[in-house]
Amino acid sequence: MTEFKVMTWNVENLFLPDPASGAKTTAEYEAKLQSLSDVISEIDPDVLGLQEIGDLAALAALQARLDGRYPHEYISQSPDKRGIRVGFLSKFPIAENEEITTFPTNGLNKIVGHTADEITEITAMSRGAVRIAIELQSDRRIHLINAHFKSKLLSFPSTSGGSRFKPHDENERAQVAGLALLKRTAEAIALRVKANEILENNSSESLILLGDFNDTQSAATTQILQGPTGSEIGTAGFDRPDAGDDTRLFNLAALIPADRRYSRIYQGSKELIDHIFVSQELLPGSPRQLPKVDSYIDSIDSLPSVNDNPTLRHGKPGSDHLPIVATFEL
Repeated sequence: MTEFKVMTWNVENLFLPDPASGAKTTAEYEAKLQSLSDVISEIDPDVLGLQEIGDLAALAALQARLDGRYPHEYISQSPDKRGIRVGFLSKFPIAENEEITTFPTNGLNKIVGHTADEITEITAMSRGAVRIAIELQSDRRIHLINAHFKSKLLSFPSTSGGSRFKPHDENERAQVAGLALLKRTAEAIALRVKANEILENNSSESLILLGDFNDTQSAATTQILQGPTGSEIGTAGFDRPDAGDDTRLFNLAALIPADRRYSRIYQGSKELIDHIFVSQELLPGSPRQLPKVDSYIDSIDSLPSVNDNPTLRHGKPGSDHLPIVATFEL
């Protein structure tokens, strides 16, 4: 039996020293790299999905501190306007890779957005998701998708071309909040369509969908990702096979101990917005074999509480998110 450990972590503003986006000094930058590498080395996952990768040179510096444990990587080529993106580090060779950027025609293929002057049409994700496939054995292929959905932090378009974080009035706040929710919804649908493509009528290949989805377990966007309802972990139907299992994704959040079931603290409230979903192939047997899942609250001395100030954490070590880890016995 083989142990296979997967981890997702938003490493928050992984940039080279730059007061505008990351650490203000070289000393702060070095402290951040050390704090991140310490946690990754301690947990030692086989495949690591990262969000908020900024400068690729900063990622290379982080990898160098991991002593060659992750010789294989695939990093998104579609960052957002801030320059952050998602990516994978892997101990296993990557057999396939794919960029997931545009909304599919059989999903919600376009939505409305706006600039300071006009309503616009949006047809792509805020930052691209990526898919990789790895082969643990000749007969076992696992697909992994890493995504970072549109933030709940609202930014309002400015006539100067930049962004502001205070609305002119309540009408504008409501409008922009609605558009942000619509974009996360379109992103969730895009990944649900991709999951269907991988899983339908397929019993030999597994799927793990992970990342920062910027919403909790019960949010509508999270429910879209799960697919057919009725057999979630913890329900009476979980161990009874049914027609929905072919494309169902099981959210492993329910396996995290209740007192540890969070990955961020927002304005003093604990919330789980980083998730790992898996297909039924990774839950074999009857009853289903469950992985060990945890939010590594012990890996960071004191998880900070964040607010709507996007510059509050610039230059700080560690991250404002906790790693979420699942360990499978295959």
